[in-house]
Amino acid sequence: MIAPMCQYSAVDGRMTDWHTIHLGGLALSGAGLLTIEATAVEPAGRISYADVGLWDDATEAAMARTLESVRKWSNMPISIQLSHAGRKASTEVPWKGGGQIPADWINGWQTLAPSPLPLDARRDAPLELDHRAMRRILGGFVDAARRAARLGLDAVQLHAAHGYLLHQFLSPLSNHRTDEYGGDLANRMKFPLDVFDAVRDAFPSDRPVTVRISGSDWVEGGWDIEQTVAFAKALERRGCDAVHISSGGLDPRQQIPLGPNYQVPFARAAKEAVVSMPVVAVGLITEFEQAEAIIGTGDADMVALARAMLYDPRWPWHAAAHLGASVKAPDQYLRCQPRQYRDLFQTAEEADSKP
Repeated sequence: MIAPMCQYSAVDGRMTDWHTIHLGGLALSGAGLLTIEATAVEPAGRISYADVGLWDDATEAAMARTLESVRKWSNMPISIQLSHAGRKASTEVPWKGGGQIPADWINGWQTLAPSPLPLDARRDAPLELDHRAMRRILGGFVDAARRAARLGLDAVQLHAAHGYLLHQFLSPLSNHRTDEYGGDLANRMKFPLDVFDAVRDAFPSDRPVTVRISGSDWVEGGWDIEQTVAFAKALERRGCDAVHISSGGLDPRQQIPLGPNYQVPFARAAKEAVVSMPVVAVGLITEFEQAEAIIGTGDADMVALARAMLYDPRWPWHAAAHLGASVKAPDQYLRCQPRQYRDLFQTAEEADSKP
């Protein structure tokens, strides 16, 4: 599956022609699922001023135009990741430095979080969310889920990782609340679970709702794999359709041992703990045999690629060729099938006729 990847190319939350080009190309890749980038449920929930949103009729209409164009040429299932950036909001786009934009500057706004703790010393402190603001944000997730359903999206993923708002509630490093949403693990899980329950109720029951969660903050005393497993079990009991496990992004003190498969042990631990909920592995998975081994050994049920797909948008084609499989390709591209892989491509008609 194709993991969500922020493009920082929206205008006032509205998708642009870039998203049509970007998603349209990936929708022809032969992957099993395409996930739309982190989509803010309110303007203050954007990572940057150039993030995609789904909070009103204008953002919904822009997304509808993009989806109409993409679906004209591909029937690949499309999911959307709904998110709120919390204290990591109000930033410049990455290629211009990515630093926080102060609230009183152009393209900046006041950030929000479970507790008034800045991400680092270079950032302004966020405002602590009161219960009224939390209800508003929960309502934003519900409204976005309903809009996603109207758009015909095949699944919703909630973003509870990478140091964004729901992750900020989960981690003891960012959640210092003294009310029923802070303190022990059960309390810290409460708001993310409330959001999941509300979105699950709002999105059609025959379409999946999944959650991206963090396996570790990579900081002593922070969120860890034991808490991840407890959260995954709680989500499964509530009817979550899959968890997608990454890590990090919450605290600048993180010490991440980057390398191939560095996050796969988190997926393995979650998969061993849940009853039947599928688990998705992600993170520096770039090689065909590497991905095949993750599935073949049972470490995860699905593999997600992000930057590897940007670098090679035909990665699924090349994986299928390497592993002796076949892959769906658009009719317009069938003539490019290499001679040595005579059974590589399925036509759209052949692919759609298979169960």
